[in-house]
Amino acid sequence: MNVRMLLTFSLLLAVATPVLAEPDSPQTKQAPRKAPRRGNDDDMWVAEFDPAVLPEGVSHHTYFSEAMQKKIGYCIYLPPGYATDSDQRYPVIYHLHGAGGNEVRTLYNATVLHEGITAGRWPEMIMVFPNGGRATMYQDSADGRYLAETTVIKELLPHIDATYRTVAARQGRCIEGFSMGGRGSTHLAMKFPELFCSLFNQAGNVYPTSQMVGPDYEGIWPTYYLGDKIERLRENDSFYLLEQNLAKIKGEMRIQVACGTQDPTHLPTVRDYHQALVQHEVDHTYFELEGLGHNQKQMVERLKAVWFDYHVESLRRAAEAQR
Repeated sequence: MNVRMLLTFSLLLAVATPVLAEPDSPQTKQAPRKAPRRGNDDDMWVAEFDPAVLPEGVSHHTYFSEAMQKKIGYCIYLPPGYATDSDQRYPVIYHLHGAGGNEVRTLYNATVLHEGITAGRWPEMIMVFPNGGRATMYQDSADGRYLAETTVIKELLPHIDATYRTVAARQGRCIEGFSMGGRGSTHLAMKFPELFCSLFNQAGNVYPTSQMVGPDYEGIWPTYYLGDKIERLRENDSFYLLEQNLAKIKGEMRIQVACGTQDPTHLPTVRDYHQALVQHEVDHTYFELEGLGHNQKQMVERLKAVWFDYHVESLRRAAEAQR
């Protein structure tokens, strides 16, 4: 049995066998962080870096955010054929970085994609790496200071579609991310399902924020960032948004979720989200990687040969449905 067949079998097994967390376990009841990791700063929106770190096909740019009145950085990977085939439009994968990161933090993903494209494993695609702030969870803060959701959805996506030859529709967009990026991509996909045909949550903890009210949550996430208004908590709750937008998600968006078994701070809520998808009968792929901690590069290395297969199949099905 080859590697691809073994992987396929393990994924099917993971989907068919729901993984249950003990309801009273310390992991399940674990509270979110009391403060944003490394903090949010006003000068965090354009990374300082050595241009030599940019992989082949990747360039760095900025756009001006009207919402926050500042420049924001992003990196973009353009496939080899982009410069020579001026009539071709390309689907886009939006990859969201984790906490403490920026637009140059996870460019290894572009290297993996480029190698797969040049080897003929995957069709040509664009990949965009936004700057979502250091600890925003890709959500807008209650005080209006950090508008990560707004700038990604209402400013960056239109900018990319206007600047590059993209498939500027749901059937041409995928979203993914690791850790905070996994949580953020899940939040944005659940809130704006009409924009994406594929989601890949890579060890992104997903909290039911609308249930996090009362004395136990004063001064910690999400109150210090999202505020204490139930309406705001609901509109930033991926579980609540799944229920509200179920008709636009079920059968319309393909979802893949993965986490390492040695990732105790993220695995419990990842399992909870998987169970919510099962409960609502949303077809999805879920798997846990035995012995893996919270490390995105190691996760990619384990699945490198098939890392973008899921998005590719999502794009194929979405395009076919439009014919």
